[in-house]
Amino acid sequence: MLALLHTSPIHVPVFDALRDEDHPGLVLQHLVDEDLLDRARREGPQAVTGAVGAVVARAVADGARAVLCTCSTIGGAAEAFAAPVPVLRVDRPMAAAAVAVGPRITVLATVESTLGPTAALIDEERRRAGRPGPADVRLVEGAWERFSAGDPVGSARLVAAAADAVTDADVIVLAQASMAPAARLTTTNVPVLTSPRPGLSAAARLALAPREP
Repeated sequence: MLALLHTSPIHVPVFDALRDEDHPGLVLQHLVDEDLLDRARREGPQAVTGAVGAVVARAVADGARAVLCTCSTIGGAAEAFAAPVPVLRVDRPMAAAAVAVGPRITVLATVESTLGPTAALIDEERRRAGRPGPADVRLVEGAWERFSAGDPVGSARLVAAAADAVTDADVIVLAQASMAPAARLTTTNVPVLTSPRPGLSAAARLALAPREP
């Protein structure tokens, strides 16, 4: 079983659909806690470290063989928890893929609290690959407000427009899983990377890997 920690229920059908397409038969356990993101936005991601660890511990107690955190704001807190099973933030595979594309990485986010954690993740993957250099991190103004108001299409259009306006990057990263639909609306020739599919695939491999005796 693979447990998924979400901060919005909107992610549940998205990851169920990806599971059905790419990993049929994989059992998913969805754990939704919207308050984690609210608190992280108010007080910073470090403020929810204990609460995130408690959710991860509950998933492990329920039999999860791996845990995937689908929120990029609190992903670092999830990975930092000393769990007896692998814990992965959904945007890590995407970040590694972006670093492999080229040195000029533009990150788009709709939530300000995501900017720091995503920039730190890109920097970590750059160091891991021996390719240092800062990412260009940008907030898409108004996109989160539309998403929160129940207008995900309007939010996606704002994100797509922001991506299409990027002209000086080798690759564009959409920082949050909720931004993934915008990739289908872009017209830019710059590669646009999203996190749900590669994140789920990496976590599925961890969940299905044989355990050491």
